[in-house]
Amino acid sequence: MARLGSSRRITRPGVRNHVETPTLRIAYEADGPEDGQAVVAVHGWPDDIHCWDGVLPHLHRAGHRVYRPYLRGFGDTRFQEADRPRSGQIGALGQDLSDFIEALDLHDVVLAGHDWGARAGYVVGALFPERIRALIAVSAGHSTNRPDSSVPYPLAHAYWYEWYVATARGRRALERDRRGFARYLWKSWSPGWDFPEPDFDEAATAWDNPDWAEISVHAYLHRWGEASGDPAYQDIEDRLAGPSPVRVPCLVLHGERDGDNLPETTEGKDDLFTRHYERVLMPGVGHFPPREAPQATAQAILRLVSAVRSPGPARRATEDAGPGSGCGPA
Repeated sequence: MARLGSSRRITRPGVRNHVETPTLRIAYEADGPEDGQAVVAVHGWPDDIHCWDGVLPHLHRAGHRVYRPYLRGFGDTRFQEADRPRSGQIGALGQDLSDFIEALDLHDVVLAGHDWGARAGYVVGALFPERIRALIAVSAGHSTNRPDSSVPYPLAHAYWYEWYVATARGRRALERDRRGFARYLWKSWSPGWDFPEPDFDEAATAWDNPDWAEISVHAYLHRWGEASGDPAYQDIEDRLAGPSPVRVPCLVLHGERDGDNLPETTEGKDDLFTRHYERVLMPGVGHFPPREAPQATAQAILRLVSAVRSPGPARRATEDAGPGSGCGPA
């Protein structure tokens, strides 16, 4: 696939930037020291780039420049072609992220992803690792959901919304009541977290993107084998089906009270990582660690960066991390 050069990039400090890729015009924000090591921080669903706001000061003080792209279907990100399928499949998200990093010509990238962003990060870490220094995946495990695989009943219960949008009534609810739908998910996925209403309202503006509902529905239909994918990503999907192991150092962060991707969905994945690997459970935290525990999330990111600068033996033990502290000993 042809790549567009950086001459197509629009970058203006202090305002939203855009970069052209073969498929998308990706909106993003970049802040921090201009000569700092790049961190690409990718949001999840239903959320937006501001999920990282509490993490940013810590990364800036450590000398990192942070790039936060809007996923396809969010914010001001738009498709280059009107007739391109509005796919939400994981292969598409991963290709978008790889294209974004290449279009900005970033190297030695620390990649942090939450939820959908984590799934996209796994794709890049497995199939396009050349520009990546390390991966931090938050609230989602590296796995491929085969349509013929069984789903434990507690997890099927947690994923009710994924089945709901397979119905016409569910799709209407998602399209017509985006904020109500997402508000219920935020509350149920992080029990006990009283999120600030202005933060929710800020994130919700990203869901006004005209492609958001269609991409959201397709993501879950495709995940469970109820919809075909965009043929442009079939090669990626085939390679992921192995599944393909992540080939960069990786830290998985998971809230112990996550009501969506239950904590057991990140257990027992050691054989899917070929480099330094660690999984950390965060007590008292739900599905949104960057919002609920930004200091602990930032410290975990920085600890992994430090570890891969001075690599030691791969670690595979699960640790606990309090929401207001670091994530265990380095």
